[in-house]
Amino acid sequence: MSMKKISKEQPSDFVFNKQNLEEVKKIIKNYPDGKQQSAVMPLLYLAQKQNDNWIPLVAMKYIAKLLNMPYIKVYEVATFYSMYNLSPVGKFFIQVCTTTPCMIRGAYDIVNACKEKISDKEKELSKDKTCSWMEVECLGACINAPMIQINDDYYEDLDKEKTEKIINQIQNGEKLIPGSYRGRKNSEPENNRKTLLNIKNA
Repeated sequence: MSMKKISKEQPSDFVFNKQNLEEVKKIIKNYPDGKQQSAVMPLLYLAQKQNDNWIPLVAMKYIAKLLNMPYIKVYEVATFYSMYNLSPVGKFFIQVCTTTPCMIRGAYDIVNACKEKISDKEKELSKDKTCSWMEVECLGACINAPMIQINDDYYEDLDKEKTEKIINQIQNGEKLIPGSYRGRKNSEPENNRKTLLNIKNA
């Protein structure tokens, strides 16, 4: 397993904001007494969301104190799981699925759009520092391939032109609309269903 890149530039402090502190209390209550350290993963993810998609070392130390656990154990979790970013990736982190279903439907056109519009290298910030991108394994929306994930949302049924439009919206500060970019709802067939049309409702 390759070592994750940890940012050389680190903030001097980190604390959860008031809203997230309330969320922390709710998360910790999900675990029985003596097992609160099991909340480390959702707390790391919460810290990442608060800190523009990456977790500084000081946030790991802060979480370790909150959960009364050794800092090294928090560090081990953060460095093991791919969902945690340990260096800045921008306010908008674009994950491009290139697993087989997306690949055969044009995922590498999307990769090329990211290279041209954001950065030639994965996890390298765009010139305006707003976003970065990387290739990932299956994101679970194969029927609507090709697709990308931006932060917590899915953008499906894409091509290079549509991906470029999404990146332009990010860089212009415009609101993004997740979902299908061919007008489908969920994973419905295009132009309505074409099978089992003669089955009557029971």
